[in-house]
This record gives sequence, structure tokens and C-alpha cells, in this order.
Amino acid sequence: MVVLAVILVALACAVSAQTTSKIVLTNDDGWAVAQIRAQNDALKSAGYNVVLSCPAINKSGTGSSTTNATTLTSPCEFNTCPTGSPPTGFNASDTQLNYVNAFPVDAARFGIQTLAPKFFGSKPDFVVSGPNVGNNLGSTVLISGTVGAASEAALEGIPSAAFSAATGGQVSYTTLTTSPAAADSRAALIYSALTVRFLDVLLASPAPILPTGISLNVNYPSTTNCASASAFKFVLTRINSNSGATDVQTCGTTHLATESSVITKAGCFATVSVFNARTKSDVDAATQAAVLTKLSSILSCSN
Repeated sequence: MVVLAVILVALACAVSAQTTSKIVLTNDDGWAVAQIRAQNDALKSAGYNVVLSCPAINKSGTGSSTTNATTLTSPCEFNTCPTGSPPTGFNASDTQLNYVNAFPVDAARFGIQTLAPKFFGSKPDFVVSGPNVGNNLGSTVLISGTVGAASEAALEGIPSAAFSAATGGQVSYTTLTTSPAAADSRAALIYSALTVRFLDVLLASPAPILPTGISLNVNYPSTTNCASASAFKFVLTRINSNSGATDVQTCGTTHLATESSVITKAGCFATVSVFNARTKSDVDAATQAAVLTKLSSILSCSN
């Protein structure tokens, strides 16, 4: 009975930790793509308190660009709001689904500064950017709106991660119900489950969740040969190749493989790189070590 009580208390604490975790969810593909809505649903189902704040239309490849939100001169993507709609808006049946007619950075900022206080009564605990439709590897992080939004969060003092995925397309969230067996729908569901798995571990770690000004770049490989979330393994990597750098010691080496070299390996490896939110470049070994410690229970070696 004592053992059972301990287990129940541990489970209750885990559920409580998730329930009190307040997440701003953003992206650069737009507020109505299948992958972001699948991620929203998965986070909510896992017990997280989520508010979605994404660009009104696809803003891929806009990096850390920023502007003032403006009235829509054309419909939101997939005609989810009409021409002439206000600069910011929401879904009538779920007011925690919000668009911002500006860049990903602006959507993340609106979520942190306006929506989080409104819905949470406080700042968010974490910002999830993505999963993006398509990987963001190597120098691509410099132009990625997904990475730009995660960087903005970290620079505002909110821990964050950018998630990007190899499989999927720019399809409406409605395909999740109208075509649930389609490759895009299956991929969206697999990737969203992976992100929840990742966050469950990271957000259960002691504060601070991440070092100040630091974010994570997470990339998921193709689902072609990885048909379920359980098939994937997370690997600590670096964004850019640097033979002169000394990284954290793991998997028998002090030279982390690049995310580009790992993502295509057989074995369903998802990459996790630690980067400086201001420069979008790799960090030192000590900072990598802090993340390694937090994620050690789900990290594997790719060699």
C-alpha cells in the first residue's frame, strides 16, 4: 500500500506539472496548417495549457524579420479569415487559437506579451515553435522563421525550442479529419506526439529550464521508415561543423555530429542542437552539458 501511495503521488505530481505548464505555440507556416493544429491538440491532450499565436499566412523563410501587424488585404491561409480582417484575430469557437498578420517573431511576441497575460495571467513557461513543414538544418537556421520565433522567445527570457520536420506539406488542418490516413496527417500526428514526449522530459527538469538566451533546434527525420513516435530516438548534435570546437563529452567523443549528418541516417534519429538565440550559432561545451543533463533520459547515440 505504501508503494502504491508513492506511485500515485508521483503520477499526481507529473500531471500537476504538465497542467501548470503554460505554452505559447507558434510557427512560420501559418495558423491553419495541419502540423500546428495537430501540435496544439496533442499538447492540450497531454495536459498543457496552450495558446496558439501564429502568422495569418505562410511566412516561411522570414528569419527574425519584424513589423507591425496590419489589416488583411487578402484572406488568411486556407480562407480561415476574410479580406479586411483585423491585424490580430482568433477562432470564434476557440479563442485560444490566434493569428497575427505579421512575421513569426511578431506572432511569438504577441503570444508572450499579450495572449499569455490574457489567458494565463502570467508569462508563459515555454514557447514551442513548430513543428515546421520541412527541416531547418545548418545555415538554414539563419533564415528560418521557426527558429526566429524561438529565438525571440529566448531573448525575452522565455525558454523555447524550434521544431522542424522532414515529412508533411502545406495543407489545411481540416485534412486531419477529412483525410486522417493521408501521409501529411499521419506525419503531423507522429511529430506532435514526439514534441510532447520531448517537452514532458525537458519541462520536468529543475529550473531554469534552459540557460538564459539559449534555445534548442530540434529536427525530425522523415516518417517514411519511422511509422510511430516510439520509433524515434533523440541525439544531441551541433548546427554547424567545426573541427576545432570541443563539445560536451557524450557518446565517447567531444565532437558532436552535425544535425545535417545525423538526420538522414537509418535509425529514425531526431536531432537536438543547442544554440545562442542572438547569433543562432552553436554554444560552448558547458552550455551543451546543461541541456544534456536535462534530456539524458531520452538521448541516444547515432554511432
